[in-house]
Amino acid sequence: MDVKLLLISTLLGVFCYSNAQREGNECINANARFCGECIQAGANCGWSILTGETVSTRCDELPSLIKRGCQEAMIENPRGQQRVLKNKPVTNRKKGAEELRPEDITQIQPQKLSLTLRSGEPQSFKLKFKRAEDYPIDLYYLMDLSYSMKDDLENVKNLGTSLMLEMSKITSDFRIGFGSFVEKTVMPYISTTPAKLLNPCTGDQNCTSPFSYKNVLKLTNDGKKFNTLVGQQHISGNLDSPEGGFDAIMQVAVCGDQIGWRNVTRLLVFSTDAGFHFAGDGKLGGIVLPNDGKCHLENNVYTMSHYYDYPSIAHLVQKLSDNNIQTIFAVTEEFQPVYQELKNLIPKSAVGTLSANSSNVINLIIDAYNSLSSEVILENSKLPEGVTIAYTSRCKNGVISEGENGRKCSNISIGDEVYFTISVTSKGCPKPNKPETIKIKPLGFTEEVEITLHFICECECHKEGVQNSQLCHYGNGTYECGACKCNEGRVGRQCECSSNDVATEDMDRTCRKDNGTDICSNNGDCVCGTCECKKRDNPEERYSGKYCECDNFNCDRSGNKLCGGHGRCECRVCICDPNWTGSACDCSLDNSMCMASNKQICNGRGICECGTCKCTDPKFQGPTCETCPTCPGVCTEHKECVQCRAFDTGEMKEKCEQQCGYFKMIKVKDRDKLPQPNDASYPVVHCKGRDANDCWFYYTYAVNNDTEKVVHVVDMLDCPAGPDIIPIVAGVVAGIVLIGLALLLIWKLLMIIHDRREFAKFEKEKMNAKWDTGENPIYKSAVTTVVNPKYEEK
Repeated sequence: MDVKLLLISTLLGVFCYSNAQREGNECINANARFCGECIQAGANCGWSILTGETVSTRCDELPSLIKRGCQEAMIENPRGQQRVLKNKPVTNRKKGAEELRPEDITQIQPQKLSLTLRSGEPQSFKLKFKRAEDYPIDLYYLMDLSYSMKDDLENVKNLGTSLMLEMSKITSDFRIGFGSFVEKTVMPYISTTPAKLLNPCTGDQNCTSPFSYKNVLKLTNDGKKFNTLVGQQHISGNLDSPEGGFDAIMQVAVCGDQIGWRNVTRLLVFSTDAGFHFAGDGKLGGIVLPNDGKCHLENNVYTMSHYYDYPSIAHLVQKLSDNNIQTIFAVTEEFQPVYQELKNLIPKSAVGTLSANSSNVINLIIDAYNSLSSEVILENSKLPEGVTIAYTSRCKNGVISEGENGRKCSNISIGDEVYFTISVTSKGCPKPNKPETIKIKPLGFTEEVEITLHFICECECHKEGVQNSQLCHYGNGTYECGACKCNEGRVGRQCECSSNDVATEDMDRTCRKDNGTDICSNNGDCVCGTCECKKRDNPEERYSGKYCECDNFNCDRSGNKLCGGHGRCECRVCICDPNWTGSACDCSLDNSMCMASNKQICNGRGICECGTCKCTDPKFQGPTCETCPTCPGVCTEHKECVQCRAFDTGEMKEKCEQQCGYFKMIKVKDRDKLPQPNDASYPVVHCKGRDANDCWFYYTYAVNNDTEKVVHVVDMLDCPAGPDIIPIVAGVVAGIVLIGLALLLIWKLLMIIHDRREFAKFEKEKMNAKWDTGENPIYKSAVTTVVNPKYEEK
């Protein structure tokens, strides 16, 4: 039976070539020896159950295996799957409707799944969360009763009924409890003198004995009982400023039965006006034993404060999360910065500013609850080795987030639905191979999704394996999935060799060609005296031959193609297709490509070499040496067609489309843009023509290296310009004006010269004139002198 199976597998295997695969392919790089190892290498890896050259070539990407000729039915490629085991719909509950038990209210869907994981293949599912209306709430009020909180205690005494009234607006099922704390009952946190142990306060203040933590009232729906018991509490005292609140928080978190926590929304209100001690501070009191995170309440009093150190912040975070407790820090303004930093370390916690006497504590609690309940944050339990999980959230108003932000949604109102897409991926297979369980839950909520993980570590054909099969060299291995899985100490394709003999000199000698020094031509490995050739990064490339001395990729190339694309490479030599020759099969023996229209080879102006004309006269060019771009008459031959195509004028205008489409036309802006003979690798002829309007047009004609006729033409006609009347008239007028002005200036200049001469002549005559100085007999003076006879000069 085994022999028949091997024979059938071998015959079918001829369709599945043992080509080497791409470098960087995770399937190949895994060097899988059997099917189980192969499918663990990656989600895209498949295993051929047919016989190939080597075991390693069986494992490859599925498309590569199919391309090589392997039938899908002969490829092992198991896929992961998922099943929903519990899928109870979320609760659509209205306040005042039929009362439900807390365990009957569902806010998260589904509740239980089973995932079967294939290595590297993610399995994704959707999770729905809906914030239920009228959801029950348990609130535990943990108060610092050191002396500085004396006035705060008076206001808290009536908190029960007042808070019950306010919370009734949110839920009809509300319970409240009360606890108090001070400090560890050892020095130096408190005074241990007998008198101070009875009354740690000074003066006439009546205080109760110091204690670490006391559970005063278990969670109850009786608000009056809360007021009564809290009213009986008394202030205590301690020596240092930080308090032992972390001890109290730890006990409240882990002592579920004594506190009375239900599987509902759990709120812890931590009220103080001081800082806190944390892990390591116990050394001051000689306490070095780490906190064990267990419940130590006797008669509702923490009895091990002197024995265990304070818990660390990380320890508190773990216990609060494990018990689904959301913490509200109600602290005075002085310590706001400290508790804000603490809030950042504790998920699902809030900080509120407490007034000096705690008068605003009810509003603080309501605001903090609304803030906490409007946000959902998913967390998961510890993941098995090799398993990762990714979240994508689709929150209110369609907001989508990924990564760490994909774990949460904010601003969720009652009745809102949000969705999370959760992808679980495994890498490899855990050891031992057994189902694992992880849990996902919203922080602060008791509901969770339970996911059972199953891992695909072996192929289906593994179950049909034949141990100690005769196909594996007389029982030296297990024949499974088309190959031998050798027993320990055996190697070879059929387990025919001992691992101790694989590297012996005798076996290596048979792997050396011509007694050379290279084993398998440095292209393979010598296994049991036989060369197993190395794999290549290209599925089409392979080494072959007894000594791996041949390959099908190192032949000459032409046009960047192996053997010019007209042959095949065998042992580094091109085997050309018919009608092709040359070392790279790049020379065609077919002369039809050189035949001109006149049935002459290359128009009689050249020779045909490898299917291409080589023109003997350099003036000719073209596929069959038919074109002479520089011969006389080229410009005249193409003038009419250039004119009609470029300017839609000329004698060929009506027949342009039919007879002038034989060249490619390119328009340029001016003559400088025309190609120049020295710039091109082929001849270029410059031409010009004149149309009926005596306008010139300029163009070039050429046949490029691709034998394409190309005409570059200047897109503007060069026409002779007519007379411009306006400048002429303007010139004439300007000339007349200028001449008139010139004549006027000349006349003026002559007049000035004439006047100057006349004036000079007058001056000269004036200087030469001689006047008679005698008196004029006709002249009579106009002055009359009269003398006053009465005037006497004194």
